[in-house]
Amino acid sequence: MAGGTALGAAVVSGSGVFASAASAATAIPKPDPYMGMPKSFVLSLPRTDGRPILPPLPDQLAEGTVRAPSAGARARIPYQDAPPKPKAVAEDVPTALPFEFKTSGYTCVADLPEAMKPWRDRPTTWANVTPDNTNTYLDAQGVIMYRPSRTAAGYDQPVTQAQFGLGCVTSYRTEQNATRKALFLTRAKAQANRLIEKRVESRGAWYFPYPFDFTHGTHGGVTYKAPWYSGMAQGEAISLFVQLCQLDGLTAQERTLYRAAADGAFASLLLADDGKPWVVNKDAKGYLWIQEYPIDAPGTSDYTYNGMVFAMFGLWDYFQETGNVLAAELYDGSMTTIRDHFPRLRNVRWFSYYCDTHRIPAPTYHQHHINLFRQLHWQTGAPEIAHQHDVLLDDFPAPVLRAGATIAFAAGTHTLYQFDTQGEAGNFGWSAAKGDAQLAVKNVTFSRATEAPASTRRRIQDRGVYYRIDAGAYTGWWVGEFFPKVFLRGEYLTTVYHPLRTATFPAETDIVCYKFASDGSTGTTKTVRFAKNSNAPFDRRAFLNGRPMVQITAGALTGYWVAHSDLILDGS
Repeated sequence: MAGGTALGAAVVSGSGVFASAASAATAIPKPDPYMGMPKSFVLSLPRTDGRPILPPLPDQLAEGTVRAPSAGARARIPYQDAPPKPKAVAEDVPTALPFEFKTSGYTCVADLPEAMKPWRDRPTTWANVTPDNTNTYLDAQGVIMYRPSRTAAGYDQPVTQAQFGLGCVTSYRTEQNATRKALFLTRAKAQANRLIEKRVESRGAWYFPYPFDFTHGTHGGVTYKAPWYSGMAQGEAISLFVQLCQLDGLTAQERTLYRAAADGAFASLLLADDGKPWVVNKDAKGYLWIQEYPIDAPGTSDYTYNGMVFAMFGLWDYFQETGNVLAAELYDGSMTTIRDHFPRLRNVRWFSYYCDTHRIPAPTYHQHHINLFRQLHWQTGAPEIAHQHDVLLDDFPAPVLRAGATIAFAAGTHTLYQFDTQGEAGNFGWSAAKGDAQLAVKNVTFSRATEAPASTRRRIQDRGVYYRIDAGAYTGWWVGEFFPKVFLRGEYLTTVYHPLRTATFPAETDIVCYKFASDGSTGTTKTVRFAKNSNAPFDRRAFLNGRPMVQITAGALTGYWVAHSDLILDGS
């Protein structure tokens, strides 16, 4: 607090101590640290759900054109008609890496909490257990099929089938109703069985073909004639087969079958691009890539970020199940690629890029990148990956707010704006044609601190982060985020870290630590100063009352939050 108090010994490691109160002969007026904002606003949090709102899983085909395969394509797909022989499949798995590639020593965390494991955040809801919409439906065997329109023919789409099956596995794990639980398992097995039925065996590995022609809408060169293959599908299929093996309710024969399927799919990630089909290669600098859209001509594949990370989840699952050292090495190489290519994935203060080849900003994929990097940190415990996640989150935070969001305004004059956005149907999001152009501006003055409801918090193109007022005289106007004059009350975009991360308090610096109240009362603060750089663990980061902050978990500061900008965080 202003002036400080003698608080005793240091609460974090290091030899620093808290600053003692200084006596002074003459009282010197101190500036108001809250700039007219009541402490009751600054130090209290209304009860809000701080969890990020996950966007729907990406549709691999949404940005392209699906066409019926040319005549004879079905005959060109060498489906394996005979049932698999598990022992032979296991014996066929390669025992060496496809080539040498860059690694960094990343390892797969063994004690990951259940909720942090791959695909646990993507349950298939009961309402969606029998999909029937424009692009997806269930066939007579309960397998999800992809169709370009309601009147078009449906196709097997390996990624869609694997993701639907994984969602059903996740729901099976938590469902208590016996009837629903049984159907989730039936659906999951149906997807896995279709992938097995439609497999192509080549070079001792299993591949899952796409039986239709496809052209990507914006990424030149991604044009396929059936059959074609995707590393994203291969990795996600591994996850489905492995996770099915881990469930109760399976017969021994089914468990053996799915383990064999995981072995066969894993083998495809151990085969280089010197034969066909292939989904794994390395670039000119020696980085390993699992290609969502593999193209034969060297250097012309898409080098897609999200597709590679989803495939990596399959490697993580496979290693946890089998302990296979080659899976661990492939995961290490893939992590090294993602980490080192982060500067090319990132688009500062805007949407990150979809792929390394075309580097086109991807509004529909940026939030996926944030979520994927969060999971990569969990899977490895690497602080630099957590830092990269934080950077992406700050570049363009998830814009949609849950009902009840409230903006606090300090007493005084504020500037409001109107921007050209997609409008209500597009959640007031960004449009390339509109470009968030400024349409109007005006100043408003409040005689006392006040509040207003908000529907959206997002970065405006070439500007900072703004809130859209959702009711009252200023409905539709935007105001910039500027603590403590204007901020969103509550906790938003919370990220939980595993393992704990480390924050460093810089030496000889006054740092204010906050204990927020959420019961309608007003919280407290402590001002600390250390003689030397001092470390403290923290378990989460969130936007609290308009600022990114981290929560300390040890010593006298346990439970206190500190502004991210006041600290040096590991991995940065």
